[in-house]
Amino acid sequence: MAPYGSDDSTTADETDDLRAGRRRAARYVVPVAVVGVAAATIGLVPALADSGDPDLPKISAQQLIEKIAASDVEQLSGTVKITTDLGLPDFGGLENSLTGGGGGSGSGSGDGSSADPTSKLTALATGTHTLRVAADGEDKQKLSLLENAAEYSLIHNGKDVWGYDSGSNEVFHATADDSDGKSKREEVPATPKDLTEDALKAVDDTTSVTVEGTAHVAGRDAYRLVIKPKDSGSTVGQVTVAVDAKTGLPLKFTLTPASGGAAVVDAGFTQISYAKPAASTFDFTPPKGAKVTEEDAAEAPERHSGGSGHFGGSADDEGFAKGGPDGLNVIGEGWTSIATFDTGGQGIPSGSEAGGAFGGFLDSLGDKASGKFGEGTVFKTRLINALITDDGKVYVGAVTKDALVKAANEAK
Repeated sequence: MAPYGSDDSTTADETDDLRAGRRRAARYVVPVAVVGVAAATIGLVPALADSGDPDLPKISAQQLIEKIAASDVEQLSGTVKITTDLGLPDFGGLENSLTGGGGGSGSGSGDGSSADPTSKLTALATGTHTLRVAADGEDKQKLSLLENAAEYSLIHNGKDVWGYDSGSNEVFHATADDSDGKSKREEVPATPKDLTEDALKAVDDTTSVTVEGTAHVAGRDAYRLVIKPKDSGSTVGQVTVAVDAKTGLPLKFTLTPASGGAAVVDAGFTQISYAKPAASTFDFTPPKGAKVTEEDAAEAPERHSGGSGHFGGSADDEGFAKGGPDGLNVIGEGWTSIATFDTGGQGIPSGSEAGGAFGGFLDSLGDKASGKFGEGTVFKTRLINALITDDGKVYVGAVTKDALVKAANEAK
C-alpha cells in the first residue's frame, strides 16, 4: 500500500521533532497494567477490523505522533485479545519441573503467591489470552486475565494494588510507590498504548516513520502508523499502530519480524468504550478464606523508567543501561543495538551437560557459534537473540545471529 500522507520516511530534520513527540507520548494515557514483571515481549492479538477502510483527512507521520502525544484519554473500558508468537519450542512441562509450580491456578513455588503478578502475568508471553481492561484517571486501573474456568485480576485503586487469582483463592497486596503512584514492580506492556510507547522510544535517525492507510478497529476509525528500522541486521521488520482518528489512542499494535511470517506481537482492542467506568469496578475486598500475601517492600525490585529495552536503544540510553545486570554495556545504537555483559566466566552448559528436560530445552533453542571470540551458543526467538560465549560473555538484542557474532568478534 502506498504511504498515506505527504511523507514516505522521516528525514534528519524531522528527527528532533519526532523525539519530542515521543517524549510527550509517554504521558498520553494512564497505564492499565500498574504492576507486573519485566517481559521481553508481550503483545495483543489483532482486533477484528471492520470491512472497508474509512476515508479520513490526510495526515503526516509527525502530525500523527503529535496527535498520540496530545491524547487526553483517561477513562476507558474494553476487551483485548493477546497472542505472542516468539517461535519458542513446546515447554512440555519444563516450566513446572524447574519452578515446582502446579500450573496457573496453583500456589506456585516456594513461599510465593499464585496471585503475585510477577509470576502470573508471565503467562502472557506465550499463546493467546483475553483481557478486560478499565481505567479512570491516574489512580484507578484494572486488568483481568480470563482463563478457562478462572480469572486473574490486577487492580490499582489509590495506594492499593491487589492481585487476585480466583482459581486458587489467593490474594497479593502491594502498596503503590508514592513517587509515581505505582508499585515498585515493573509494568507489563499489556495494551496497544504500552507497546506503542516502547516503539516510539526507538524513533531516531535509524528509523523510518510513515502513515500508510486507514482502518476500522473495534468500531473506531483509525490511521495506520508504520515504524521501520532503516538499517539491516535487526530482527524487527516493522511496527504498525492503528491510532484512533478522534482520540489519538493506539487501538492496535502489530510487530512483524524481518524474517516474515506471522506477527511476533499483535495488539488490538476488540471492544472499547470511552465512558467512565463504574466506581465499583475498582473496588476489591479479599474473599472469605482467601490466602493474602503482602509484598515485602524491602525485597521488591525497584522500577526503572525510560529506556528502549524492548525495541533497541543507544549507548547513552540511561534507562536501558540501568535496567540490566551490573556491568551492562550497549554496543551500537537504534534498532541494531546490542546489550553485553560478563557473567564472570560461567558459560551455559550444553544439553548433554545439563541433562534431563532442561538439557533438551537448551538444545532446542541454541545454535553453536564460533569466531575470533572463541565458541558459544546462540539462543534464538523470532525477535530477541542472545549469544552466550563459553567464557561467560553475553550479547543480546533484537538482531540476527550474524550481528551478535560480529559484535563478539569486534569486542576481542
